[in-house]
Amino acid sequence: MPDTLYDVAVIGGGPAGYTAAIRGAEFGLKVALIDASPRLGGTCLHVGCIPTKALLFNAELWDHLKHAAEYGIGGIGTPTLDWAAVLQRKSAIIDRHVKGLEFLMRKHKIAVIPGFGRLIGPAQDGVHTVDVSPSGQAHSAPSAVKAKNVILASGSEAKLLSGLTADDVILTNIEILSLPQPPRSLLVIGAGAVGVEFASIFRSFGAEVTILEFLPRVVPLEDEEISKELARVFKKRGIDVNTGAKVENVERTSAGARVTYTAANGGAQTREAEKVLVAVGRAPNTVNIGLDKTRVELDRGFVKVGEAQETAEPGLYAIGDIVAGLPQLAHSGSMSGMVAMAKIAGRPYRSVRRDRIPNCTFCEPQIGSAGLSEIQAKEKGYEVKIGKFPFAGNSKATIVGSHDGFVKIVSEAKYGEILGVHIIGPQATEIIAEAVAVMDLEGTVEEMMYTVHAHPTLAESMLDAYGAVEGMGINA
Repeated sequence: MPDTLYDVAVIGGGPAGYTAAIRGAEFGLKVALIDASPRLGGTCLHVGCIPTKALLFNAELWDHLKHAAEYGIGGIGTPTLDWAAVLQRKSAIIDRHVKGLEFLMRKHKIAVIPGFGRLIGPAQDGVHTVDVSPSGQAHSAPSAVKAKNVILASGSEAKLLSGLTADDVILTNIEILSLPQPPRSLLVIGAGAVGVEFASIFRSFGAEVTILEFLPRVVPLEDEEISKELARVFKKRGIDVNTGAKVENVERTSAGARVTYTAANGGAQTREAEKVLVAVGRAPNTVNIGLDKTRVELDRGFVKVGEAQETAEPGLYAIGDIVAGLPQLAHSGSMSGMVAMAKIAGRPYRSVRRDRIPNCTFCEPQIGSAGLSEIQAKEKGYEVKIGKFPFAGNSKATIVGSHDGFVKIVSEAKYGEILGVHIIGPQATEIIAEAVAVMDLEGTVEEMMYTVHAHPTLAESMLDAYGAVEGMGINA
């Protein structure tokens, strides 16, 4: 390994890193992938996107089983939850995709180097050196990996409130995925995507769920009407939603934990729960990877990059969760990796447009959004026209028994350019793909009003929403 000169060394084996490595190999580059974890896949595959969505699918099935008689399904008696089997299925899904990644590494002849990668400084004569400390091997001397270019894809980790440490009561996204049984009560601190997804999962499985959100609304990155609708549906589901809530103290009790917070009205409140999930965001893993020995510029720990993910240090790129201003999403990380590799290989590329990255939240009801919210569009000086269509008017929504939510189109008034699409309701995370493609191709409301959508489908709700912009929705 010390005598091998790679075209690119990628530090980090999550979606951003492994996608970049594969694309580099497809371009004919000699690629090394350095990863400190025992198995490839990063947070997303092991303790993030994939296991969480597996549990959400279980929760969806469980909710349907509760109403089996409505669908003409009898004779099943009272369903019982085999939580061990739920966890086993989750683990099997992870294992399957880990093996898939290992196969792809072999297929593309990517050198997978286990260990913690750290830069030793700027390139010398055009060659970067990465010290790799073997994972789990005490007192082992680091190996040197040499490459013409280095891509940093070191990912992120869950933040905790000051003074707290994760254990079997105070949980992050990691611990909550391995609970031996669903909690009877769960208090969630933070109402972003992670918080509302776990709130949704465990409410379906019967837990008493309380949400405390510091900001004035849940899912605060979404359009305000989406936040309002989610809060309404969550309350209908029996989830105790509290916004404008500032957590003051978390203390363990014999039965779990007690959380003291200041409510929106200024009064002190206390809630107790068997488990507490802290879901207040994620911090970039940029400490102790050698950035202080380079010209890399940081913004609150995040790496500043140019249009091709290049840093201020020649030959050094950053992708994924560590990039300043880039949403901490697997799909944005993957695309940023493909852009960086295209730049390195001298191939055509297009910068990641941050207003074209879809946000997807897989709670019940699902949320999918892309582009500008109504308020953002107005703040940018656009004269906007809005179209809304409720799923209550969609035949497929009736068929699948999910009527809550709507599609909202934000468009520019003069030319009909579609500026943003916001969906809350059944399969919103799938339907939003159409909106991203339309906005990328600069589609207009008029064009989409005459684009045939299959019937009966949930995606057909988009057609009605486009028409609603001009006051011509058919089914509402």
